[in-house]
Amino acid sequence: MRIRSRTSALVAALLVALSACGQDAPPEDGQDGSAEAPEAALTAEREVRVQAFTDARIFDGTGAPVMDNGVVVVRGGVISQVGSADQVSIPEDAEVVELGGRFLMPGFINTHGHVGPGGDRSDVGEQLEIYAHYGVTTVLSLGDEAEVPQGERWSPELNRARLFVSGPSLSPESPDPADAEAEVERAVEMGADWIKMHVNAARNRDTYPALIATARERLLPVAIHIEELEDAKGVLEAGATLLAHSVRDEPVDDELIQGMLERDVCLVPTLTRELSTFVYAERPDFFDDPFFLERSAPEDLDDFITPQRQAQATSDGARYWEAQLPLAKENMVRLHDAGVGIGMGTDSGPSGRFQGYFEHLEMEMMVDAGMSPEAVLLSATGTAARCIGLEGILGTIEPGVWGDVVVLDADPREDIRNAREIYGVWTAGNRVR
Repeated sequence: MRIRSRTSALVAALLVALSACGQDAPPEDGQDGSAEAPEAALTAEREVRVQAFTDARIFDGTGAPVMDNGVVVVRGGVISQVGSADQVSIPEDAEVVELGGRFLMPGFINTHGHVGPGGDRSDVGEQLEIYAHYGVTTVLSLGDEAEVPQGERWSPELNRARLFVSGPSLSPESPDPADAEAEVERAVEMGADWIKMHVNAARNRDTYPALIATARERLLPVAIHIEELEDAKGVLEAGATLLAHSVRDEPVDDELIQGMLERDVCLVPTLTRELSTFVYAERPDFFDDPFFLERSAPEDLDDFITPQRQAQATSDGARYWEAQLPLAKENMVRLHDAGVGIGMGTDSGPSGRFQGYFEHLEMEMMVDAGMSPEAVLLSATGTAARCIGLEGILGTIEPGVWGDVVVLDADPREDIRNAREIYGVWTAGNRVR
C-alpha cells in the first residue's frame, strides 16, 4: 500500500479551518510526498483574500460529471465552497471572477519532472513560473537538488508552481543496509520529500531492496526509474511507491497488473522522455508552434540543433527508445484499462525536455496512444495527486483543497489540444497567467 498522509480528511479540514482564521494552511508533518510547511506559513495576522469564480463549467478532477453554471470560492488560498450558482453564497468581500461559461479545472500536476540548476534554464524560480504559465501548478522533481523555496509551498501568496523534490537518484555502494541508510540520510539532509532510484541492467539491481526498505522505515515514498518488466515487478514487490516510467521491453502481464492494483501503485508513462531522445535528429515542427514559443522555448532556440545533439538523436540508444515507444504506449493503455492509476509525468527539465510545453505534448501523446481525453485530464489532476500522496490536498476542485485552478476557453474533453486554450491560471487563488 502506498505511503500516505496519516489522515487526508483531517488535513483537508485543517486547511479550511486555518484559512478561515486568516492563517496559512499546511498539511500535517507526515511524509506523503509533501514536506512539513515552514513556520513562516503559520503567521496569524494577515488579510485573507477571497475569490469567487462564477458561471464556470467545473471539471473537478474526481471523475464526477461536469457542473454547469458552477461557483468556486477560494478563501486564503484554499477552496471553501463549490456548487451551482443557486447553492453557493458568495461572500461580500469576494473578488468575483466572472468566467462566462468557461471550463474550470484543477491545475495540472507533473508527477515526474525535474527542477534544478541544469537543463535549458538555470533559475529554479523561472522554471516554476514557466510550468505555471502552462497550467502546471505542481511538480514532483525526481532527481535534482533544487531546494523548495522557503515559505512558499503552502503559502497563500504562492505565485508559481508548487515544488516537491527527491534530491539526486540514489545509488548505494553495496546491498548492505548500512549503505542504504547512508544514502537515504543524504537525501533527508537535503530536505527531500521523496527518495529516487534508477534500477536497470547497469544500476542498483542488487541494492534496491535495502534502499526501499530503509526509505519505508523513514516513511519516505520511493519513486523508481524502471525500463524493463522484471525490474518493475521486483521493485514493486520490494515496496516501491511509484513506477517512474513505462515498461518498454515487454508487454506488461497480469502479474504486474495485479501487483500494482493490490498495492495501489501508479505508473508515470513519460512518453515525451522517449520522444526527446530522437526528435532532434532534425528541427522539430514544434519549434514553430506559437504555444511553445510563449514561454517554454529558450532564447537560443536557433542554435539548439547542434551537430552533437543530432548525433545523439541518431545514435543506437536513441533508435532503441524510438523503437520501444509504441510498446511503452501500449503498456500504459493496458495498465489504465485494467484500473491501474496513471499519473501524468514527462521527465521534463533536462535539456531538450521543455518544461510547460512538454506536459501538453505528453497529454496529447497519451490520447494518441488510446486513452480518452477525460481519462488523461484525470491523470493530470485528481489521479496524479493520489499517485503522489496528495489526495485531498491538491488536484481537485473540492472544499479543503488548495485553490490551484486552470480556466480554459474550450472543453479539453472534446479535444485534448483545447487544454492549450488557457484563459487564466491561479495558484492558491493568485492569478499567475
